[in-house]
Amino acid sequence: MTSKDRSRLMSLAQKIEPVAHIGKASLTPELTASVEEAIAARELVKIDVNKNCMDDLRELGNTLAERTRSQLVQVIGRKIVLYRPAKDPKDRKIGIEV
Repeated sequence: MTSKDRSRLMSLAQKIEPVAHIGKASLTPELTASVEEAIAARELVKIDVNKNCMDDLRELGNTLAERTRSQLVQVIGRKIVLYRPAKDPKDRKIGIEV
């Protein structure tokens, strides 16, 4: 992913609401499954990390990206943004190749 693509994704992510919240329990299989479903439906998702989660945010983002086979776009504040293009080119909404 180029820096121009990443910049475009970051600007698109500003306008969307978080689809999941990571709390004290950190990354559970249920949370990973719900993020996987959201990425499959939307391509670009934002995840909110609550203050009671004491894990490193960058590490959480990388782990979640690895588990969902997506790309970590950014970690800013307590938000994580992930992107994965749709498998079928006809279904792609954003149009960025990873």
